[in-house]
Amino acid sequence: MDDHDDELEEESSLKKIKSEVSGGKLKKKKTRKRRFAFETRSQVDVLDDGYRWRKYGQKAVKNNKFPRSYYKCSNEGCKVKKQIQRLTKDEEVVLTTYEGVHSHPIEKPHDSFQNILTHMHIYSS
Repeated sequence: MDDHDDELEEESSLKKIKSEVSGGKLKKKKTRKRRFAFETRSQVDVLDDGYRWRKYGQKAVKNNKFPRSYYKCSNEGCKVKKQIQRLTKDEEVVLTTYEGVHSHPIEKPHDSFQNILTHMHIYSS
């Protein structure tokens, strides 16, 4: 994805639509960002994916004994977020969900990405 596609995605994230209910006034409607989910068999919850992250929250999740952790990319201006949660049904599996596309190159190229990728199941929405 190039810079032009990133700009289009940002512009389309806030669409102006006419609302018949509000008498034709313009309203902003936020569109959902692209999300990717990875299931990884791992002993650690937070895998090194080459980016720097800042934890901004954690909460208990219904029907799961493990909490869900929330992270934001720490690069200035980057809007990517991720959620991390260990599965109850298989405690060796960590579900990592990314939302958005990074606006900068990877910060720490990592030789073990191939090893991580071999243990992942990728889902997209």
